[in-house]
Amino acid sequence: MSVLPSAGSGPRLSDPELEAREIASARSIRSVYVYEAPVRLWHWVNALAIVVLCVTGYFIGSPLPTQPGEASANFLMGYIRFAHFAAAYVFAVGLLARIYWALVGNHHARELFTVPVFSRDYWRECLGMLRWYAFVSDRPGRYVGHNPLARFAMFFVFVLNAVFLMFTGFAMYGEGLGAGSWADRLFGWVIPVLGQSQDVHTWHHLSMWVMVAFVIVHVYAAIREDIMGRQSIVSTMVSGHRTFKD
Repeated sequence: MSVLPSAGSGPRLSDPELEAREIASARSIRSVYVYEAPVRLWHWVNALAIVVLCVTGYFIGSPLPTQPGEASANFLMGYIRFAHFAAAYVFAVGLLARIYWALVGNHHARELFTVPVFSRDYWRECLGMLRWYAFVSDRPGRYVGHNPLARFAMFFVFVLNAVFLMFTGFAMYGEGLGAGSWADRLFGWVIPVLGQSQDVHTWHHLSMWVMVAFVIVHVYAAIREDIMGRQSIVSTMVSGHRTFKD
C-alpha cells in the first residue's frame, strides 16, 4: 500500500487514512429536489426552440443578398422559414404546457409566473442579489428555487417577452395563411393595434434581440452561480436536484 507524507513532521499516513481525514474535514453537501421532469424537459426543448427561432429569425429579417444559380433552383429561405415556423409551434405549445404544469406541479413550478412584488422582504432580497451580482457582497443568499432577482427577470423579461413574440409572430403568420385563417382570426387584431404590418415586423425583431440579451445574461448568471455561489445551477436542470456545497 502506498503512503503519503502528512503535513508537518507527524507520522506518514496511508491513502485511506488521508482520504478519511479529508472527508472528516470537508464541508457538508446538501441536496434538495427542486425541478420535476416536465419542467426540465420543457427548459431544454424551449432553449433549443429559442436558438432555432433567433437564428432563423435573424435571416428572415436580414436575408442573404444572393444565391448561386437560378432563383427557381434555390429554396434556402423556404427552409429557413419552415424551421422558424416549426420552432414557433414548439415554443408556443411548450409555453402552454409549462403554464399547465405550473398549476399541477410543485410550488417551484409556479415561480416562473409568480412574483411577490408587494412584499417588502422580496425587494430587500432582490437588493441583496444585486449586490452579489455587482461583486459587492461576498456570498449570495440561499434559495432552493429561483432567487428573487431571477424570478423578476424570468417573468418580466422572459415570460412577457415570450408572449409578445408569440402574438406578433402568429399575427404575421396569419398574413401568410390568408384572411379568415385560424391565425388571422386569433391574432389578426395585433397588426392594427401596433400600427401596420411593418410595425409588427419591427417590434417582433426588436423583441427577438431582447430574448437574445436575456439568454446571454441567463447563461452567464447560471455558470457564475455554479462557480462562485457554491450551489448547483446548470446541473439542477439536468438532475432536478439543487446541491448546496457548504
